Amino acid sequence: MTELRNDLRNIAIIAHVDHGKTTLVDELLKQSGTFHEHEQVDERAMDTNDIEKERGITILAKNTALRYGDKRINIMDTPGHADFGGEVERILKMVDGVMLVVDAYEGCMPQTRFVLKKALEQKLTPLVVLNKIDRDMARPDEVVDEVLDLFIELGADEDQLDFPVAYASAINGTASADPEKQDENVNVLYEMIVNNVPAPVDNREEPFQFQVTMLDYNDYLGRIGVGRVFRGTIKTGDRATLIKRDGTLKNFRVTKLFGYMGLKRVEIDKGEAGDLIAITGVEDINVGETICPADHQDPLPRLRIDEPTLQMTFLINNSPFAGREGDYITSRKIEERLLTQLETDVSLKVEYTDSPDVWTVSGRGELHLSILIENMRREGYELQVSKPSVIVKEIDGVMSEPVERAQIDVPEDYTGNVMESLGDRKGEMIDMVNKGDGQVQMDFIVPSRGLIGYTTEFMAQTKGYGILNHTFDGYQPLHKGQVGGRHQGALVSMEDGKTTPYGMMQVEDRGTLFVEPGTEIYSGMLVGEHARENDLTVNITKEKQLTNVRSATKDTTVSLKRPRTLTLEEALEFLNDDEYCEVTPKSIRLRKKVLDKNEREREEKRKKVANKNA
Repeated sequence: MTELRNDLRNIAIIAHVDHGKTTLVDELLKQSGTFHEHEQVDERAMDTNDIEKERGITILAKNTALRYGDKRINIMDTPGHADFGGEVERILKMVDGVMLVVDAYEGCMPQTRFVLKKALEQKLTPLVVLNKIDRDMARPDEVVDEVLDLFIELGADEDQLDFPVAYASAINGTASADPEKQDENVNVLYEMIVNNVPAPVDNREEPFQFQVTMLDYNDYLGRIGVGRVFRGTIKTGDRATLIKRDGTLKNFRVTKLFGYMGLKRVEIDKGEAGDLIAITGVEDINVGETICPADHQDPLPRLRIDEPTLQMTFLINNSPFAGREGDYITSRKIEERLLTQLETDVSLKVEYTDSPDVWTVSGRGELHLSILIENMRREGYELQVSKPSVIVKEIDGVMSEPVERAQIDVPEDYTGNVMESLGDRKGEMIDMVNKGDGQVQMDFIVPSRGLIGYTTEFMAQTKGYGILNHTFDGYQPLHKGQVGGRHQGALVSMEDGKTTPYGMMQVEDRGTLFVEPGTEIYSGMLVGEHARENDLTVNITKEKQLTNVRSATKDTTVSLKRPRTLTLEEALEFLNDDEYCEVTPKSIRLRKKVLDKNEREREEKRKKVANKNA
């Protein structure tokens, strides 16, 4: 009979974005007594990055542990967004069960499907928690049926279909096995984990085997490999061999070992089968590689890392305002920062180009790349980026492009607009459900490039009432011709200087401005969106001519419409192929690649001639 480590459970929490899994982990930690009484714990303590806290999303998988009675429970909090799917897939290799958290009102969403599919493929034991059960609109019975339907659709086996269900309000720190009433604590969740998640096999006496699933980095320790001990025991100071992805071997000595308790990484003397630990001592360690004794080389199967689907050009800031706001502006500094990102982000790719000042950066989606850019600007970097473009690849001799499953919830009145706009973007509707409360849910398969820049248009179409979620679905044969893209042209500045209320008032009726009065601008910078399809060059630095003739309207106050301030995501969505987004610690500006108006016009003529000849 196989011996088990009954003192240990390893589980991952998986969910769609904003269904409350990080808040739930907080409560599991607090109520287990993992924190001391005097210890101050922030809300969503597992989200440590500033952007994670601001946006309420988990970007990086986190490892924590708690004690419940004589059991130690290792918990992995995973990202819910599909752009970080590479993290989710690898984390699931470290655990024996998953806790699927589903909003008791919203039910199954695109990323619920995405993360659950990965878990079922790995044959993990699922537990289901319906969170936000305290909401007035909660519909627990229907949502449990939805979850069951999703399990069946995704090919769950009989054991997986027999999942236990709990009902929780993470925000109130309560849970129960009954949807009608809540216990005063979350003890039912601890019991559900201990009683249903399989304990790891106890093979501590066999030769050591460990696989790297995540990377961390420390200035003093270098790269840190985080993963699970699948077999045997390792101690600090032991000699070990790293089996690289290409089969080469690297002998090293384990300098430090770390385990996890609460929110802290704690130094430990040894790691045993079933433990989730971090190992230091070898510099060029990578995800998917195996560590084992030199005399018993037994590599684990390689982990599959999701390929990037979107790429952008990163380049140094060469605008007229370059160097004014950032601390790091040179190509050497930007290159160093991108290479540092590669140390821990395995879904990112950085490729060199013919120019030493330009790099092609590929990632899993718009969110993945925009968070890298946002982190860089907060750290004091100045750079420029191009419009995102999808990565096309050849599959079985057919050129194919990434497609996404988009789930849209809108009031009935707006369904026609949404169907028409997604049809223009080569979207194909695969399901439509009238929810009965005036809301309609539609599912589409849409080429990824059709969704670039779509969010702003969607919010305008639905007057802000629509909800759009999308997740990577796979590759399909490439659609011919234009898909998506911006319909409106841009208002482009023809002068350097400061914007004036008078100058802005003259062009207000031509479109929507992006800048406030008194903003410093340069020739070739985008200052607004044109109401028509073509670009329009404007002068909004113009001063009113002063004369000695009294005007009948002399005392009239200039009243301007409020300009539209673009966030980084909105700026990236707005970009066209001939434009760059200039990103600095204090500003986000849009500009034409060619700043000079005459040169732009000559370039346009050359393109038209080339297209005719082609």
